[in-house]
Amino acid sequence: MVQHLPALQIAVPLIAAPVCALLVQSRLAGLFATAAAWLTFAIAIALFLNVLGLGFVWYEMGGWAPPLGIGLVVDPMSALLLVLVSGMAAIIMPAVPLGIGVEVAPRAQRLFYTLALLALTGMLGIVVTGDVFNLYVFLEISSLASYALVATANDRRASKAAFSYLALGTVGATFILIGIGLIYMVTGTLNMSDLAVRLPALWHLAPVQASLAFILVGAGIKFALFPAHVWMPNAYTYAPSLVSAFFGATATKVGAYILIRFIYNVFGAEFAFVDMRIGWVLIPLGIAGAFVGSLVAIWQNDLRRMLAYSSVAQVGYIAAAIGYGNQDGLVAAIVHAFNHGLMKGALFLVMACVIMRLGNANLETFRGLGRRMPITMACFVVAGLSMIGVPFTVGFVSKWYLIAGALRADLWPVAVLIVLSSLLAIIYIWRVVEVAYFQPPPEGAGRSEAPAMLLGTTVLLTVLCVVFGIATRFTVNVADVAAVMLGAPL
Repeated sequence: MVQHLPALQIAVPLIAAPVCALLVQSRLAGLFATAAAWLTFAIAIALFLNVLGLGFVWYEMGGWAPPLGIGLVVDPMSALLLVLVSGMAAIIMPAVPLGIGVEVAPRAQRLFYTLALLALTGMLGIVVTGDVFNLYVFLEISSLASYALVATANDRRASKAAFSYLALGTVGATFILIGIGLIYMVTGTLNMSDLAVRLPALWHLAPVQASLAFILVGAGIKFALFPAHVWMPNAYTYAPSLVSAFFGATATKVGAYILIRFIYNVFGAEFAFVDMRIGWVLIPLGIAGAFVGSLVAIWQNDLRRMLAYSSVAQVGYIAAAIGYGNQDGLVAAIVHAFNHGLMKGALFLVMACVIMRLGNANLETFRGLGRRMPITMACFVVAGLSMIGVPFTVGFVSKWYLIAGALRADLWPVAVLIVLSSLLAIIYIWRVVEVAYFQPPPEGAGRSEAPAMLLGTTVLLTVLCVVFGIATRFTVNVADVAAVMLGAPL
């Protein structure tokens, strides 16, 4: 059984998805989806422990060796991301019945669980596959399910947001498919390991160079890298709030994973950073995104939109760190991808709690909320401080390695810009804190927290923001090993 864990990682949610659609009652579908999510998380933990002991786990689907068969590979980077994605699904799924009861029409609730499991399947498949075409297939499974999930919200604006997400997501996927087609045309293989062997002799060919450019643009759109981020604010604002929490914690991280995997495991760092100089693209766009995202977030009155623009800024940090082209930068990118998943998941769950009790997440709604929902707002403060980068939170760990990576690459102006853009987070977090704690609540408003299941989920993610901010070696050690195995230059 243990040797089949990589296949089970994908098979469990994939098989569970249609079963949810067949169950008559949405409550039963919710229980079944929750069980599937927790089983998926248990498999991810088992794979992570195996990778810690063995270095990586390799699996051949159907016993057929690549390139004829499909290989699944779990290395330290993919193992960490599997834990993040499946862990978020396991934590959020038990609270879903509460959220969709308010934000999703009854007739769509059973389908909601099917779509959620398909989105989870796609993300997990992207992370474990060792084949570039299968990566594209899983990307499409995840994307199509995600577009539909956004559209399940009762808000009419959700359909428009889903259409915009679909249109730009399709453009991004098409760019990636064209890039994959070009490298297949010159190499005759789709297996990542084979590509890594054959491509260095072909780096001078125009199709190979064009392929990297297409994949960089396509992954940038999926990754919501500035200025290709325009699909994200509406999608995260109008989707059901628990969908926003799951996407905010995982979707852009999977996009970053695609970019890192292609750069280091397919094309090679020397080709990407020395010959093609992609750092000259990633660093400026990343830093621009950090400033633009933070500045726009400051002016938002819908706090889910504020968090979405904050994500644009955080994606910018990850892109800039990848662009350093060194080992410290790659460690910073992996660590920040994991840590931002925890922070943003907690903040979006705070919004879900507020929407459940008060109906919306507008800034005006937060008047006096520190007294009306003290535990919820305490979670917002802790996760917000982490977003700023205060010590003993995961945000501080991320910023430390982002700045260290820039200094190691002799990019001290970039380090200064990261510090300055991080200070902007103080402003948009403080706006909420000021309204919640220093303005009186509406007359007659009493204390009323969200239901225990949703509140407990929010508290758990908030606590993890502190735990991994103190026990830093867990994520940093894994990211260090991952960077070495990926061959990142010193």
